[in-house]
Amino acid sequence: MSENFEIPKQPETHEEVIRALAKTVFWAAVSSTVITVVIAAVLAGVLVGSNGVYGALAGGAVGLLSAVTTSLLMRQTAGMAPQKVLFVVLGGFAGKMIILLIAMMVLGTIAALHRNSLAFTLLATILVSATAEVFAFRRTKVPTIIPASKEG
Repeated sequence: MSENFEIPKQPETHEEVIRALAKTVFWAAVSSTVITVVIAAVLAGVLVGSNGVYGALAGGAVGLLSAVTTSLLMRQTAGMAPQKVLFVVLGGFAGKMIILLIAMMVLGTIAALHRNSLAFTLLATILVSATAEVFAFRRTKVPTIIPASKEG
């Protein structure tokens, strides 16, 4: 049995770190969100019926789009200076919350969707994806403090 003590190449720039995190966060959020939606749809189907399934699937779709948006925002801002990223992230978060509110108000008026299944599934997917993103961040082996470049 041989031991491999080789250290994998670490990202050297802020952009490389953010892109590595975005990739890991994307897969963690998507996989956990899909599992949550399946569980919610089955549960809503058993408790409410077909309208519950439709509501859970609609809420899950909105929650999945929200999770994917986070990863896309990370990838798009990877090349920016860290100080600018703060403003983009805060604006993106506020924008996403407004869009989620509007989506829930619009979807809540559709009679074929069970409102509680829709709402609880969306809430569950957002909480689960956010938790998965935190664990993905902790699991990713990248430096979180990048020293100044040697060029400047």
